[in-house]
Amino acid sequence: MNELEKKVSDSEETVNPGTCVESDACAVNSDPALDLSAVADAQQKEEKEEKVENSVEKTVTAEDTKAEEQEAAIDAQYDDIDDNFRKIHAMTKEELRDFMRNILSEGNMEAHRDVALVKQAYYNIRNRENMEALEAFVEAGNDPTAFSAEPDEIEVELKALYAEFKERRAAFLAAEEQRLAANLEKKQEILTTMEEIAGDIDNVNTKFNEFKTLQQAFKDIKDVPPTAETDIWKQFQGVVERFYDNLKINKELRDFDFKRNLEAKRKLIEDAKQLEGVADVIAAFRSLQDLHEQWRGIGPVAKEIRDELWDEFKAASTVINKKHQEHFEQRKAAEQRNEEAKTELCNQVEAIKVEDMKNFNDWNVATERIIELQKTWKEYGYASRKANTVLYARFRKACDDFFAAKTAYFQKTREELSENLRKKTALCERAEALKAETDVRKAADEAVKLQQEWKSIGSVPRKVSDALWQRFTSACNVFFEERRRQGKEKHRVETENLEKKQAIIDELKTLPLDGERQEVMPKIKELQAKWNEIGFVPFKLKDKIFADYREICDKLYDTYNQREARQRISNWQNRVAELKGDGQKMNREKDRLNRVLESRRNELKTIENNMGFFSIKSSAGNSMLKDMENKLKRLRQDIAELEEKIKLVDSEETKG
Repeated sequence: MNELEKKVSDSEETVNPGTCVESDACAVNSDPALDLSAVADAQQKEEKEEKVENSVEKTVTAEDTKAEEQEAAIDAQYDDIDDNFRKIHAMTKEELRDFMRNILSEGNMEAHRDVALVKQAYYNIRNRENMEALEAFVEAGNDPTAFSAEPDEIEVELKALYAEFKERRAAFLAAEEQRLAANLEKKQEILTTMEEIAGDIDNVNTKFNEFKTLQQAFKDIKDVPPTAETDIWKQFQGVVERFYDNLKINKELRDFDFKRNLEAKRKLIEDAKQLEGVADVIAAFRSLQDLHEQWRGIGPVAKEIRDELWDEFKAASTVINKKHQEHFEQRKAAEQRNEEAKTELCNQVEAIKVEDMKNFNDWNVATERIIELQKTWKEYGYASRKANTVLYARFRKACDDFFAAKTAYFQKTREELSENLRKKTALCERAEALKAETDVRKAADEAVKLQQEWKSIGSVPRKVSDALWQRFTSACNVFFEERRRQGKEKHRVETENLEKKQAIIDELKTLPLDGERQEVMPKIKELQAKWNEIGFVPFKLKDKIFADYREICDKLYDTYNQREARQRISNWQNRVAELKGDGQKMNREKDRLNRVLESRRNELKTIENNMGFFSIKSSAGNSMLKDMENKLKRLRQDIAELEEKIKLVDSEETKG
């Protein structure tokens, strides 16, 4: 029943206090010979009371329950939408196709909302299948850009069914428009007849049954164009009011009508009370709406019990409405909890940062976390209708973004592993090629470089990692083992050299410091020559053994050089004494000494300057530095000796 028809029923219930049905009582009053003036005076007072009753009935029925009924109707409508949404979204693809076929086979062209839900539910499933196929395609090592979804026969069938529905619905809407226009025309024709009856005051009583028939015929014609619904209702209400204003029905007929209406309404009250025991709150509420529709279709009852009867029906209705409201509040609370829980799940998925994933283990841990969150998501029920779709899209996007990033990472990593495998295989080949190198030391050094290069290359696929490493180390170990063997031989030789050099040092220490130079110096030179012929000693002892050797040599040389210098000074003193009487020769000797002294000083200065730029980076550099220091020492000794000789000459000149 549409709103217009509800208003018609309300009007009949409130305005028509003497509603009659086709009965014997009505037949009596339909007699054209009935003297209406005989009952006019008796009913004049009742007419005034009826107007008051009409006003009360309008207030109670039309105003007191209007908001409640409208809210209940809206809630019921949302119930239908929510139930259909859950039912359709729980279907498989095959069930969705069969559901569409049933709609078409039944010719239900008003199921456009269900058809839209079918389309939405199917593509939710289809998109999920495509995403799972893509993930499997990529995990198999394929390029995601090469992925192509497999065609779905059910999709083709659904598209055909959907196209057929659209075509048939367009025809249905066109026919519906014509039907509504025809209904409007019929109702207008009925109103015209009703207006003629209502305007015929003399014969209004005889036309009562005909008028009631026209009223029912008007009700039976349901929908009209929405733009005309209000106007046609106002016309209907006006003509009914005029009819009943002009109609004078006797008390007996009205009491009979009141009695029948009372029985019908008490039956509705009992039915409403029984709904309290119905477990399905939604079904009970819908049944209550049907009872209210029937209540509005029943005429009035006696004024003295009218309010009491309505209050009883209203009280029974309130119980059902309260249970329905509590059901909605509980469901809304559950939906709110689900919404909060699903929002938190979205936050947790979005909090997983793909940029923090550095290796396969990080991705696998995060993947397990995502799967757990997806399982948790399925454990929660629906959120509110407004938020559920948004939250699902948000959660799905966060998961899809993660798995897309994972696919890209694994693809890139596989490429890197393949490239690393190629590089390390090449290193193995280069290491194996070193077997042809005759210089073991050079080959071992090259193997060390290859090992450094191996470390700079990243990981390779796990299944070949151990075998590849074994191949590389086996090739390199050949040279290292040979080098170790040669190292042991070298150590033995160096130890022998150490013993020989220590023997030379011991022999140098036995030479006398006060012996004859001509006898001792040749022995020193001979032992030094033997020292130079001996090879390397162990590296950690080379500095110590050389320091011991240098110390004894320096001691011997310093001792004999000083003795020789003293001898030269003594000889020079004798020479100066011989030249004492020859001043010219004395001057020539002094000039010669000064020239030699200047030359030694210049040489000393040059060597000292050069040492300021000298950089020691090797053992050879250390040896060269030591030689230069020894040379400086000798130069300083020569300069001191020359200066001493010049002083002797000056002293003799002063005495002369």
